[in-house]
Amino acid sequence: MKNKKVVLCVTGGVAAFKAAAFASKLKQTGASVKVIMTESAKQFVTPLTFQSLTRDHVYENTFIEEDVEVIAHIDVADWADAFIVVPATANFIGKYANGIADDMLTSTLLATQAPVYLAPAMNVNMYEHPAVVENMDRLRSRGVKFVEPGAGYLACGWIGKGRLAEPEDLLAYLQQELEAETSDLKGKTFVVTAGPTREVIDPVRFISNRSSGKMGYSIARAAAERGAEVILISGPVTLDVPVGVTRVSVTSAEEMYEQTLAYYDEADVVIKTAAVSDYRPVIRDEHKVKKQDGVLTLEFERTKDILEELGRKKTNQVLIGFAAETQDVIRYAEDKLERKNLDLIVANNVNDDTIGFESDENEITIIRRDRSNEPFARSEKTALAKKIVEEARLLLEGAGNRVREGDR
Repeated sequence: MKNKKVVLCVTGGVAAFKAAAFASKLKQTGASVKVIMTESAKQFVTPLTFQSLTRDHVYENTFIEEDVEVIAHIDVADWADAFIVVPATANFIGKYANGIADDMLTSTLLATQAPVYLAPAMNVNMYEHPAVVENMDRLRSRGVKFVEPGAGYLACGWIGKGRLAEPEDLLAYLQQELEAETSDLKGKTFVVTAGPTREVIDPVRFISNRSSGKMGYSIARAAAERGAEVILISGPVTLDVPVGVTRVSVTSAEEMYEQTLAYYDEADVVIKTAAVSDYRPVIRDEHKVKKQDGVLTLEFERTKDILEELGRKKTNQVLIGFAAETQDVIRYAEDKLERKNLDLIVANNVNDDTIGFESDENEITIIRRDRSNEPFARSEKTALAKKIVEEARLLLEGAGNRVREGDR
């Protein structure tokens, strides 16, 4: 971030105090930082705070010009390499989406050609309100990017999505964006599936598995850090969305199938780590099944095979699968590689409870089409994820298997 010119914009939300910590971290990277504050932002934190942290002027009013030869909002708009709004309130998002320029911040943003990033923070019901969703979609269509808020306890007392990303995550996101010009995966789209699925038995029961999503989330993070656009299609997990990653939440195998296929055509790489249910109950009871004497029998039917369908439809995508096995791990994985027309498969033995499912560590074997299998001893999933993303890059570089002869 050294010598990057960043304008930090602060709007009037209780999370504005985090913007001060972010300004400090940003300055420590060597970036030049200017700050624009709205009138309501000053109700939560003072301009003097940001002036002290950035050692630069804080802009508050369009009509106050320090230099009569310079129009301040145009000068700042032209100076910046990037704008980031922390926090971005519902009110500000609405004004910006509709082209309103009634203060220093909105006037400057409409005048700039630099990339703009917004970090929303608000009550969960506000964040999910159709008007706010529509305004964010409108801004996205114009090239504005969003740092997705976290979920948890909010200042208003509600629990849900809408908590401002932490300062260190904001910094990581901005570094990733501004330094992505040198990234070897910039311009590539990765679709990563992660986590378990749930198949409903009745309103209170479902069938699922032990997948935590940690491997998939680590892969998504590793790809994003190298500049890729990452779509993370995730089953129900408790993990935070990696910085710079777009999460699409699903619950059932059918939803996972639909969303994965929906993003398939735009993908350069698909890495399917999700543990998808192979079977689902034929009948989903509308009411809770009551306890009774005797044996309860459930009838199951096969779910759609997502990986098989991806392999069948594959044109120019690199397709990577996972094989979690308890016996004959390599043989079963090699068979899956061929049957499902994959470019590469990652095999792991799930008999060991200390690795794999729910663990931060794993022990894997990468199996390539030429059978140059490469085992990796027990390691952190974050480290293994980087290796898998590098394998994907090499496949992209060499065009991978793409489409097998005979499948054309």
